[in-house]
Amino acid sequence: MWLILLSIVSIGFYAVWKRNICVWLPSYLLAYFEKNRVKNFSSHTHIIFCLVDHFEPRVGKVSVEKENERVDKWIENYLSIVKKHKDADGVIPKYTFFYPIDEYTPSVFEKIVDFCKKGLGEIEVHLHHNGDTAESLREKLEFAKKIFSQYGMLSIDKNTGKIRYGFIHGNWALDNSRRDGRWCGVNNELQVLKDTGCYADFTLPSAPSDTQTKKINSIYYAKDDPLKPKSHNTGVDVKVGGKPEGDLMIIQGPLALSWKRRKFGILPAIENSGIYLKNPPTPERIDLWIKQKISVVGKPDWIFVKVYTHGAQDGHLKEEYFKNLDNMFSYLEEKYNDGVNYRLHYVTAREMYNIIKAAEAGEKGEPAEYRDYLLRLKYQGGEVIED
Repeated sequence: MWLILLSIVSIGFYAVWKRNICVWLPSYLLAYFEKNRVKNFSSHTHIIFCLVDHFEPRVGKVSVEKENERVDKWIENYLSIVKKHKDADGVIPKYTFFYPIDEYTPSVFEKIVDFCKKGLGEIEVHLHHNGDTAESLREKLEFAKKIFSQYGMLSIDKNTGKIRYGFIHGNWALDNSRRDGRWCGVNNELQVLKDTGCYADFTLPSAPSDTQTKKINSIYYAKDDPLKPKSHNTGVDVKVGGKPEGDLMIIQGPLALSWKRRKFGILPAIENSGIYLKNPPTPERIDLWIKQKISVVGKPDWIFVKVYTHGAQDGHLKEEYFKNLDNMFSYLEEKYNDGVNYRLHYVTAREMYNIIKAAEAGEKGEPAEYRDYLLRLKYQGGEVIED
């Protein structure tokens, strides 16, 4: 008996260390009790839902023909499910492509642009890079801005007229956060992102990677320490009546332990908000996302749920994968859009940021009123708006 118990404990400690759970477990346990004490005095809760895609049609270093084939198939399958779904505002699920500028293929990118110009989605910046300096990183980001904005993608700051963009770091290594220093190299990456017009980072969560921060299930401002990596490990929560602090807003997706999906039948699985063919968005997972109550401090009735996928992988071009997305949207609309307890809002990454900023400013009313609060699309009304 004691040998069995010792084996279970040993497996548990090994899993906590091997899967880097020890990095974020204290924050998770503390937040569990804190968020359960927060009362929502609103008549209903708004669920602001954003699906972002680390969209990589070139994965596996395939030919241009194969890239185009993947994108064509993805668009066909997605269109077959999306238009039958609507949120509380009558809006269909909006898609956000974080397209890797390091894998830019004009013919492929143009297909995604055409998809977005039909009002179906938006494009933001995704970058894999390794061994960069601040200067070389800046060049890559400026190149991305130039290319994407030429097509009318990205957004414009309504106050300054400058191009802004959202960001996801390839290989999760934001701000040189891997222990081995690979896939980045830039300790002041947050500052470079800020200087080049990034409005927020959407990389996290990255568990079980060692790049995962100890701060979880949060929307916060991170201040860069240019001499050290992983400056976003901590930060200041975005709050009602607050103001920007530090260098960059970090918008995290849900991260939790799932006791309904267990390893070895004993240990909880890591819920990291990733949608895959072998890890579909089940009702249990969706409920767990929302239970994390990611919100602007002081505005608990607006819950922000950002989940991610890698849609251009061959395994995700199968009918079963899109059926799982279809079921996810249906469940969200059935349980979290009843008009009494919940109202559901499908948003892009840009719209999520705008609504967060409106909450920070203390704005009242419906979240949908603030989809274009500070940042508007460069492409509007059938034409590209010049800077």
